[in-house]
Amino acid sequence: MTTETIRVANRRTATISWARIRPALTHVALAAAALVMLYPVIWMVVSSLRPGNEIFREPGILVRDLEISNYRVGWNALTEPFTRYLLNSAAVVFGAIVGNLVSCSMAAYAFARLEFTGKKFWFAIMLVTIMLPIHVVIVPQYILFSQAGWINTFLPLIVPKLLATDAFFVFLMVQFIRGIPRELDEAARIDGCGRAGIFLRVILPLMVPALATTAIFTFIWTWNDFFSQLIYLTDPKMYTVPVALRSFVDATASTSWGSLFAMSVVSLVPVFLAFLFGQRYLIKGIATTGIK
Repeated sequence: MTTETIRVANRRTATISWARIRPALTHVALAAAALVMLYPVIWMVVSSLRPGNEIFREPGILVRDLEISNYRVGWNALTEPFTRYLLNSAAVVFGAIVGNLVSCSMAAYAFARLEFTGKKFWFAIMLVTIMLPIHVVIVPQYILFSQAGWINTFLPLIVPKLLATDAFFVFLMVQFIRGIPRELDEAARIDGCGRAGIFLRVILPLMVPALATTAIFTFIWTWNDFFSQLIYLTDPKMYTVPVALRSFVDATASTSWGSLFAMSVVSLVPVFLAFLFGQRYLIKGIATTGIK
């Protein structure tokens, strides 16, 4: 065997070895990055099980003295049991999901399939609203809802969803509908379906991934929304979970960090379950909805 042959064999062996090692190193790096990103959440969960005087003394994630009472105390620490705030958030989230699914799907069908005067102009206006931060419109909205007598009710948080104000979801559904062959519309029209029949019997059943994506995002965004709910809800009995969590922080007295972290963990459970069970639809909806 010549020297050149030995060199080639060594290079080939080294290449094969690196090809086997590289995936393992990639997984180790990804696991380390995931641990860094999840560490604050893990620390919060661990802190919810620690006595209040040990929470900020120990940056690690090992629990020495288990303090389960943080959950019991936190559940009844405010003026109302925490169940009340969970139910309030559930009511707002349910209304927001129903509103977005109904109104955004109808608006998307109109932009994707119907022809009307100024269609491109209004579609452009709809896209422009995506760039507007909520702080720009919150003042005129507050004045409008105040004059209507809706302050300290759930109506300002639900009714706008029934008017397709979330342009992001309208755009997402428009792109999805554009990917559905128009031949299906023609076949349904030949069978005697009108616009409403085509939408309800043909388009809507095929939009399940986009509808699921809209529902999941609406759930997460509405459940975690703090600013809007803080503006419109002033009665402690009407507080939602984010506003109730803010009530644990007292600027004039000591803050019960153990109870705060315990209720924060409770508030994360619905979001975690929604993402866990809806992940398949979420990925499918995003993967099949693109700029076409």
